[in-house]
Amino acid sequence: MDSTTPPPRATPAATTTANDPRESAGTAPTTITGSATGTSEGDALFSRWHKRLTRMTGLGLSDAERAEVAAERAAQLADDQFRTCEKWKNDLLRHSPLIRFLTQHLEAAGCGFSRQHMICQPCDPTRSGGFSPEHGVVLCENQLMSKSHLEETLAHELIHALDHCRAKLDWSNCLHHACTEIRAANLSGDCTFSNEVMRGNWGVSKQQQACVKRRAILSLRSNPHCSAPGVAEEAVAEVWNSCFADTWPFDEVYR
Repeated sequence: MDSTTPPPRATPAATTTANDPRESAGTAPTTITGSATGTSEGDALFSRWHKRLTRMTGLGLSDAERAEVAAERAAQLADDQFRTCEKWKNDLLRHSPLIRFLTQHLEAAGCGFSRQHMICQPCDPTRSGGFSPEHGVVLCENQLMSKSHLEETLAHELIHALDHCRAKLDWSNCLHHACTEIRAANLSGDCTFSNEVMRGNWGVSKQQQACVKRRAILSLRSNPHCSAPGVAEEAVAEVWNSCFADTWPFDEVYR
């Protein structure tokens, strides 16, 4: 019998962590790190979502926070309305046959209008546009429902500009004001059948005339010099025949 002591056994490779495929050097750290990062990102996403939701619904906000959100929304809406108004205005000045026709006649009459004379700004709910000899045309950015609405509004105000250019209107004179309001309502597209249907006015005999007369009177009443009871109606009636028939610079009613 051999009495030599057998050599000690080597430790099996399977018992080493480094060689165990279930416990590879990179596995444990990656799992731990990934879990922590995922939790952090998830918390951040949830926090952003929760903040957005509370600002949308107003739930859980203080009065001061609600006021802040309302102010931010109002500012964003005003900016969007201004940008839309400017975009539509510039598109119409380049591509609308009606607007190009009117601006060309203004230029030929020595009263050219540039983009700077057509101002987009907020207005009260009673109007969608205006004209001032000193400042030009105002387009009410917060009252314009569509690009076609802006086109009609701009055409209406440019007709006022044409009338003022050729006749040097006295805007405190109710007859002068009545005449240009009749022409603007008649020639701009204000009183198309589709517009009247949207206003709930349809099935009326002589609808164009009824619309033009109604809208001219409404506009005239906003003039402090013509706001007394009956004054606007009398002024429109007095100049009706000549001004309704006057389609310059068009050969006939454009729309």
